[in-house]
Amino acid sequence: MKKIGIIGYGWLGARIAAAMSDKYTIYSTVTTQDKADELNTQGLNAVVASFADYQLKDPIPQWGEIKNMDALIITIPVSEKSCCVSSLYNRIQNLSSFIGDYKGQLFLMSSTGVYPDLSQEFTEEDLPWEKVSGERMVRNKYPQTNILRLSGLMGDNRLLKNYKVSNLDFAVNHIHYADIIGILLKMIETGAEAKLYNVTAPIHPAKLQVINAQKSIQDTTEKATELKGKIILSSKLISELDYVFQYPDPREFHQ
Repeated sequence: MKKIGIIGYGWLGARIAAAMSDKYTIYSTVTTQDKADELNTQGLNAVVASFADYQLKDPIPQWGEIKNMDALIITIPVSEKSCCVSSLYNRIQNLSSFIGDYKGQLFLMSSTGVYPDLSQEFTEEDLPWEKVSGERMVRNKYPQTNILRLSGLMGDNRLLKNYKVSNLDFAVNHIHYADIIGILLKMIETGAEAKLYNVTAPIHPAKLQVINAQKSIQDTTEKATELKGKIILSSKLISELDYVFQYPDPREFHQ
């Protein structure tokens, strides 16, 4: 059975682990010993690891199981929006100490938030990984890294109607966690390396349309000739992976 490491057992990491645990042996990192003990009773091989934004006096010890892992999924934030560039550099240095000279398949969960807030469509070619600090730092250390730029994470308890939302006439760029897992599984199975993909549902309704659908309110809005806000395109992923989205329309994420 292949071994998969998940660095960052948060909302997304937990769902990835749950979906893959019947097919792969899962290893994970958490930030507290109590959580590690809980996951270890479930057979998830958890260890405590925290990746500080400052230079540590002593390097983080290397993950003991890293040499045996077939794939590694990094879900901890590595963007300038989560910390400044110098702090980001320290975080990635600490991460590098933890995983060492890892040569296996590697996935970095980035964000479509790296694109500027302009009312236009964006593809991966509009912003290469070399121009995004966190992506560049990781890819330079680990050239095999697959960078997945995730749109707004949705599904289960994460629904747009539960949040305070502005600009209701702007398009949504959302992704259901089930499709993130489906894409990861396909890429693991095909041995993909050094890819850069936007991971976003291909349909982009307005925020108000999504909220109305989740509240079972009939949509009476007229179809806009042009949606406002940025629209992230996932056409490259669909084409290269021949991937069919399970949830292509954010208006149906709650179903």
